[in-house]
Amino acid sequence: MKKLFNFLVLILIVGGAIALVAYKIKNKPPIEHKELGFPIKAVKVLTAEKIPFRARALAFGNVEPATVLKAKSEVSGKISYIHPSLKKGASLKKGTVVLRIEPTTYKLSLNQSKAGLAGSQSSLKQLEAEEKSTKRALSLAKKNLNVELKELNRLKTLWNKRLIARSALDKEEQIVLSLRQQVQDIQGKLATFSSRRDATLAQIRQSKSQVDQSKDRLGRTEIRLPFDARIGTVYVDKGEFVPAGGLLFEASGVQAIEINAQLPTKQFRPLVTGLSNNGALISLATPEEVQIALSRLHLEARVRLVGDSSDAAIWQGQLVRMSESVDPTRDTLGLVIVVNNPYENIIPGKRPPLLKGMFTSVELLAPAQPTLVVPRKAVHQGRVYTVIYKNDKPVLHIMPVHVLFQEGEMLVLDDKRDAELIGKQIIITDVIPVMEGLPLKTIEASDYKKKLLNSALGKVESEQGE
Repeated sequence: MKKLFNFLVLILIVGGAIALVAYKIKNKPPIEHKELGFPIKAVKVLTAEKIPFRARALAFGNVEPATVLKAKSEVSGKISYIHPSLKKGASLKKGTVVLRIEPTTYKLSLNQSKAGLAGSQSSLKQLEAEEKSTKRALSLAKKNLNVELKELNRLKTLWNKRLIARSALDKEEQIVLSLRQQVQDIQGKLATFSSRRDATLAQIRQSKSQVDQSKDRLGRTEIRLPFDARIGTVYVDKGEFVPAGGLLFEASGVQAIEINAQLPTKQFRPLVTGLSNNGALISLATPEEVQIALSRLHLEARVRLVGDSSDAAIWQGQLVRMSESVDPTRDTLGLVIVVNNPYENIIPGKRPPLLKGMFTSVELLAPAQPTLVVPRKAVHQGRVYTVIYKNDKPVLHIMPVHVLFQEGEMLVLDDKRDAELIGKQIIITDVIPVMEGLPLKTIEASDYKKKLLNSALGKVESEQGE
């Protein structure tokens, strides 16, 4: 009985506990729910817009003098004078006499030519005097003939009247015949003066040519520099005999240098943006078409020494011509850049002169054009993160973009296909996680915007700081 009683009490206790638990569960108040969301992300933004952009390309090449003189002797002879500074590496001014060849032989030749000319001129004067004398003799002979002809006519009249002897008439006729012969002889002699004068004048011209030739040869015994130059290799010494055509020395002009820069053809494409009427990029065409295109672009060329990042060591160049073909091995196009006055504004240790053989980079910049440019870090696998507003609150929105080409830390977009992006705020900082509709707190990146504008215009650091 006692065991039964204990069992019934246990059942009552368990049943009561179950009933109590069921009551509490049934009458328990509902659980309060809190609506959770992502934390607000602070991001820096820029407004996408067209800005002035200068397309650019980078080429490399070695410095060569624009003018190179390889002086050769134009006459033979012994070197009688060498300028003390005619040595490799020296700089000499235009017009400096750097070499002389012994001129004695050429002075003698000039004197002989002058003597020949003087003799020919004297012969001409003598001929002119003879011609004048002959003309006077002809005039007198004609006067004498006229007098004798009158006398002959008078004697014929007397003979017809039989007032004189026949012998007197015959004698007068002989005198007239003799005077006529004299006149003809003088006229014949006078006629030869024209040909003799022509021959003498030809001799004078020949003598003058010989004098000019002798003067020219004598002048070539003295070698002057035709321009300001730096001297290269000198091949002769004082007292040495040099033949005509012998090499004397080499000199390089200092007025300008040339850089035969090699430009990868893929970098040429951005330079011709906007050349075609529809504003599309044009492809590399024939050399003639490329030459016309480059003349329209008015490219600016900035020359630097490779490995030198100093803003002081920048030279302004000019694109003057290009190679006739593309190098098929390196796929490059040859461009010739001229830099004038490469020895001006030298700063020791900062801005050296552009010397032959220096390896340089040439940055080519096209004129500025309105272009849709964004920072490279704002584009993620062909997409940009923009800011839109929902319920007046900024949230993240993802948009695809179409990149035309990259320029350093900038990307140039297709402003036609990406026209919807213009005016929108784009995010330039990293966002993790990236989710459509992520709440944002925007911070305008005004300093970065200024930097982007300067970079788009191709300004160097010194210009950006101004």
